[in-house]
Amino acid sequence: MDNQGHDKYQKAFADLEVISSTDGSFLGSSLQAQQQREHMKTKLLLELAQVNLRLKSAKTRVTIRESNGCLQLRATLPIKPGDKDTRGTGRKQYNITLNIPANFDGLRTAEEEAYELGKLIARKTFEWNDKYLGNEANKKDLLTIKELLEKFEAEYFKSHKRTTKSEHTFFYYFSRVKRYTNADDLATADNFINAIEKIDKEWAKYNAARAISVFCQTFKIEINLTNHSKMPESNSRNIPTDQEILTGFYRFEEYLNHRGKQVNQNLKDSWKLWRWAYGMLAVFGLRPRELFINPNIDWWLSNENIDLTWKVHKDCKTGEREALPLYKDWVDEFDLRNPHYLEMLVAAINKKDKNNHAEITALIQRVSWWFRKIGLDFKPYDLRHAWAIRAHILGIPIKAAADNLGHSVQIHTKTYQRWFSLDMRKLAINQALSKRNEVEGIKDENLLLKLENERLKLELEKLRMEMVYKSN
Repeated sequence: MDNQGHDKYQKAFADLEVISSTDGSFLGSSLQAQQQREHMKTKLLLELAQVNLRLKSAKTRVTIRESNGCLQLRATLPIKPGDKDTRGTGRKQYNITLNIPANFDGLRTAEEEAYELGKLIARKTFEWNDKYLGNEANKKDLLTIKELLEKFEAEYFKSHKRTTKSEHTFFYYFSRVKRYTNADDLATADNFINAIEKIDKEWAKYNAARAISVFCQTFKIEINLTNHSKMPESNSRNIPTDQEILTGFYRFEEYLNHRGKQVNQNLKDSWKLWRWAYGMLAVFGLRPRELFINPNIDWWLSNENIDLTWKVHKDCKTGEREALPLYKDWVDEFDLRNPHYLEMLVAAINKKDKNNHAEITALIQRVSWWFRKIGLDFKPYDLRHAWAIRAHILGIPIKAAADNLGHSVQIHTKTYQRWFSLDMRKLAINQALSKRNEVEGIKDENLLLKLENERLKLELEKLRMEMVYKSN
């Protein structure tokens, strides 16, 4: 797509404020996509009205209409072969489908076709050929998945506002379609379904189906993925305890004693950045991406930041927010406001294109690589789940915890509470009982103090009486 065409689609989105998704779920993404499709359709219909005014002024006797995502030519024409002339006029109004998509590019093509048809009508030379009977569209060769992948980005952003967030979403879909399908296969529903059914892991199959569904919708490929739309049962997770998180943090430095001697001098201290990332994920329950997309480092190091909040940028998955630490003392324990580590963060981001979804993803994958490198039994996202569970144990209201993690109460309850393992439940119950025992202990202590107070009063009264007796 040329730059002019690209600009036209994105200009149409200029006055659209995309609704915020507070859960980051597929449902939230779908609602955003629906909003953008409806916005673009409204813009297209306004443009269509202008085109029809031009056609009317030119007396073409042809109009254009939108139907089910396609543009049709509408005109009164000679009776189509095989059709009945019920009115005996020899003419009838028809909607001609030329397989033109309902978008700005398609509208330009449809306008050209309308003028051409208008000339045939005016000259009384119109004939029902394969083009107007719709047979040419049926004869078109199917394209391969590879050929459509090359067009995917241009077509996708005809119905989506281009932002850092939407580019990340597109890359998610693109990479999974490319990974799980055979590029040389024809882009047919059967080939896509066969590709999905060859995937072994249930979550990979589900994610592939999500991406393929969007891909097929973009290119108007009819496909039924009902059998693959159900979210799989949850994978088991190893949610670390607070002690395991602390131990994990110090394993980064222990790595120094075990790594080989052949170390690139430019990279020998790079572990400090990834340890910093580990600490931030543990303290704030952040998504890894929220560390690397336009981090507000000035605010993080500012003396005005008395609550020690991390500002998540608006281009992140669920929009902007200020995340609060659950344990403030961990900020000092992990030395998270050390300017040197923030300089390393800036350097890592500046080496990449900070607006490039692939490069940001590479940084996120690097975090996961370091977790494996130092031998941790849990993953970066497990620190986020640990934050949610810890908040629950500490009695933080669900709404407050959900807001801090950047999602809805529904997702917080559904997604995070499922990891509340037996051990975690035992810990929660034991802590609750411990608090109860502590309260009971205080009550007993208060009672003893009261008794002791009464005893001392009696002793004091006894001494007073003795003093009176002696004085007499």
